[in-house]
Amino acid sequence: MESLLALVKPLVSALAMPMTIASGLVVLGLVFWLLGRQRAGVRLMIGAALIVALAAWWPVSEGLLGPLERRYPALVDPSAPGDVAAIVVLGAGWWPRADWPLSSQLNENSAIRLFEGVRLAHALPEARLILSGGGGRDGRPPVASGYAQAARELGIADARILTLDSALDTAQEAYAVDAAIGPGRRILLVTSAAHMPRAMRHFERVGLAPIAAPTQHLTGRYEKRTLLSWLPSSGNLRKTERALHEYLGLLALELDHRGVRP
Repeated sequence: MESLLALVKPLVSALAMPMTIASGLVVLGLVFWLLGRQRAGVRLMIGAALIVALAAWWPVSEGLLGPLERRYPALVDPSAPGDVAAIVVLGAGWWPRADWPLSSQLNENSAIRLFEGVRLAHALPEARLILSGGGGRDGRPPVASGYAQAARELGIADARILTLDSALDTAQEAYAVDAAIGPGRRILLVTSAAHMPRAMRHFERVGLAPIAAPTQHLTGRYEKRTLLSWLPSSGNLRKTERALHEYLGLLALELDHRGVRP
């Protein structure tokens, strides 16, 4: 059942994305057109264009992603929380290649999360640095291994690093951290700002006491907008997709809490 859910959840998320919906409407529009129902076909294709344009428009992308990113403030002063057992960096993407520098092997999410984790580790020398993330379903090595290699190169002693390399999603990461350090321990939780609300729910659910240390903020970067910024863009489309992915994840958590399988 768990393996089936692991396959179904990303599929549902992919099908709910604007580009997927728009592509389906275009195909359906072409079918209607070929069946002689040109007016219906044109309407469907216009609807597809509107969905993409709105999803790629900054008021929509910022309006959806901003509330997620602002849920927890950034941890600018690492000493503020007091006694912390560990700094936990959640996994993202890693593509190990011997002919690439390590900075290219980590994807954007991973690199920024690790950078923040290392910053906090230097500020809190007594805390352990827990690096999480299993291997890809395509057989790639665990993300945690790439994290550990990068952390060592950035000056973190190997004795402080603990890798958890079996978890494939946030829920599994929470259980792995709980098993490694025990319930009720205070940790700094490092992940992307948009992902933080869902991550906090998972870690609190297993009995840990996480303190949010969000990074990779994508909204609120521009105080003044130019005329060009009002045009739809691929960057805004990615923000909208990221927000929808997180809202779907929060919905799945809520359904699971009520005993309903998503």
